[in-house]
Amino acid sequence: MKYLMQFMIILLISFVGEMLYYLIPLPIPASIYGIVILFLLLEFKIIKLDQVKETAAFLIEIMPIMFVPAAVGLMDSWGVLSKNLLGYIIVIVASTILVMAVSGRVTQFFIRRKEEAHE
Repeated sequence: MKYLMQFMIILLISFVGEMLYYLIPLPIPASIYGIVILFLLLEFKIIKLDQVKETAAFLIEIMPIMFVPAAVGLMDSWGVLSKNLLGYIIVIVASTILVMAVSGRVTQFFIRRKEEAHE
């Protein structure tokens, strides 16, 4: 019952994110609204981490399985994708390098900030 309740909390927050997506005319995905809402609820202690921790960990563990339908969809679209394959590869490599660099810099920033706070 505990896991069902945790899942329902996450699902409700996702639903609110979907509603905001339709109500606010910004080009922001509904999932981002949901993540921000969940972050704010956790940050302001409206929802305790223990109320969603186990189910969130489970969902993160099975996340790679969620990409299988998208990969199958790409295989079905091979005829369309093959025409611009080089462009797609360039964009994928460049965006991967950019995400890795930005993630590394942000992580280093927060590690340094934490070390300075402890000193």
